[in-house]
Amino acid sequence: MTVTEQDLQVFINAVKNISAYDFTEYSEKSLMRRLEKVLSDNQMELHEFIKKLTQDSIFLEKTVKDITVNTTELFRDPVAWHMLKYQVIPALSSRDVINIWHAGCSTGQEVYSMLILLCEMNLFDKSNIYATDINTDVIEASKKGIYKYRFNLGYLDNFDKVLKENPNNPGEIKDVSYSKYFEINKVKDIITMNKFLINKPIYKKHDLVRDPNPFEVVYDLILCRNVIIYFNYNLQNKVFGLFYNNLSMDGSLLLGMHESMLGPISSRFEKKAQLYTKSKKFNPV
Repeated sequence: MTVTEQDLQVFINAVKNISAYDFTEYSEKSLMRRLEKVLSDNQMELHEFIKKLTQDSIFLEKTVKDITVNTTELFRDPVAWHMLKYQVIPALSSRDVINIWHAGCSTGQEVYSMLILLCEMNLFDKSNIYATDINTDVIEASKKGIYKYRFNLGYLDNFDKVLKENPNNPGEIKDVSYSKYFEINKVKDIITMNKFLINKPIYKKHDLVRDPNPFEVVYDLILCRNVIIYFNYNLQNKVFGLFYNNLSMDGSLLLGMHESMLGPISSRFEKKAQLYTKSKKFNPV
């Protein structure tokens, strides 16, 4: 069914009135598409859908999970990982502890990508990995570290591009075994991350819209990729403010390939591609 702006407002108000969730400043176009899909999947008209939301808390939680988008992969966007590998993380290597926050971690492939990269760079033990998402189902999936094999064959291509190949020296190939980090079972069609990776991250449910710093630490690197694209301008800047206030000096924020920082908050960062580094030049008034 087609969802109008008025329908969307009815949905937003209903959710806000019966829960702590607030979709007020999410991107309207994106939210309308997601709501249309949820209504279609449940084969409901809006009025009966809203009624069920108000009467069934389990259905409400499921709807919030369905509305929020969760798409990720191992070493997604290798160019971004090359930047992390050759520029960002080496600059952090002299620190006693490296704190990294994956905000909107989804099913965890990005978290495991970071753990694998840190291990290859001999920084695994001195790093703390924090991961959050609004969706508890994807957090549980991340904790298990089990993924479909055939559906995600591209994982291995990305792994090779980031860990085995050197974009600065095309002829250089490093031998990094998959089995060092995960087990591939073609019969069961699964990839299972090795235990030492699974046991490392600290997870927490977190809503970027309304919650403060989830772990009360200062971060050297925050990854929030393909999340803020679903927020409007005001909400994006609110989230960027949260990140800025909890980044160390010279700490960096990595956004998705099609995301950017606009408005006054951008003056507080130095930009390079999708990487935003907290600026020393900014002096708060």
